[in-house]
Amino acid sequence: MSPPPRRVLRALERFHAARPWDHNAHFHRWILRQFPERAGSVLDVGCGSGDLARLLAGRARIVHGIDADPEITARARELTPAAAPVTYTAADALTGLGDQSYDVITCVAVVHHLPFTRALATFRDHLAPGGTLVIVGMARERTPVDRLLGIASIPLNIVMALLKNRGRPAPRPVSMTARTRPADLTFTEIAREARAVLPGVRLRRRLLWRYTLVWRRP
Repeated sequence: MSPPPRRVLRALERFHAARPWDHNAHFHRWILRQFPERAGSVLDVGCGSGDLARLLAGRARIVHGIDADPEITARARELTPAAAPVTYTAADALTGLGDQSYDVITCVAVVHHLPFTRALATFRDHLAPGGTLVIVGMARERTPVDRLLGIASIPLNIVMALLKNRGRPAPRPVSMTARTRPADLTFTEIAREARAVLPGVRLRRRLLWRYTLVWRRP
């Protein structure tokens, strides 16, 4: 199955540049459904400007966000009400977690920036017994199924952009200011590595160029 013609892709890029919307935030409500109504401590890895961390604060006793970018964590603090049970640290996601364990760890569109297997092992080791790891990730397209999902995502992406921006051009959301790079691993490679590190993990390909991973520590 061939990708869309280059001129079509350029037209789509211009359309979405004028009507950006946060694909990652689209999965936030789904993330909340993956763990109990109330959690003790939650860690959001790659928290960015804190959109998910603030949402998680309604379901947890305490939420901690960590991001490698000190400017974006400073912005997250500015956007977070002082009374919210949320803290932020500018640190490396693999070396800056300390000795604390968490009831829930979330990671959205970040793990492909990290050494994948090491990142999963690090998150596993910082989960409390019975804790839940929830990842929304990005994979490199390779198989016909990947390409089919990518093509199916194009009209959905257009509809979402129109709905969220009410058909009008819009400024780029704060949560989308961080730079991203393409994923290196395919979904098949991701699934193989994840099952080796996290026995019983559940993975699923999704529309909008994402996959999801959920694992509960025994």
